[in-house]
Amino acid sequence: MEQEFQIKGTTLTIRLPKEIDHHNAEEIRGEADRILQRKLIRVIVFDFRETEFMDSSGIGMIMGRYKNMRFMGGTVIAVHVSERMQRILTMSGIYKLIDIYEDMPEQMKRTGRSR
Repeated sequence: MEQEFQIKGTTLTIRLPKEIDHHNAEEIRGEADRILQRKLIRVIVFDFRETEFMDSSGIGMIMGRYKNMRFMGGTVIAVHVSERMQRILTMSGIYKLIDIYEDMPEQMKRTGRSR
């Protein structure tokens, strides 16, 4: 599966691929940044449903989108995070910056917005 970008309201959901390496991370970064420049996005949701591997370039890509959203007054969350990915996010320190949910929060399912 390739990454998939979906916009609902002011929420951008990025369904991440099975493996996030340098090549995939650059593609995701580029497309996410293009969308952020064109649309009013307040929340980025990284959906880890299919993801089994992520290297440091994936961590950097998430951190960069977090910094962009923070600058714009938005938020970043992660959903469907496996135990393995949870460990990677914990070791990298990302879990301190973004909220991690088992599934999409209810208020976002209804409105496409967080909080």
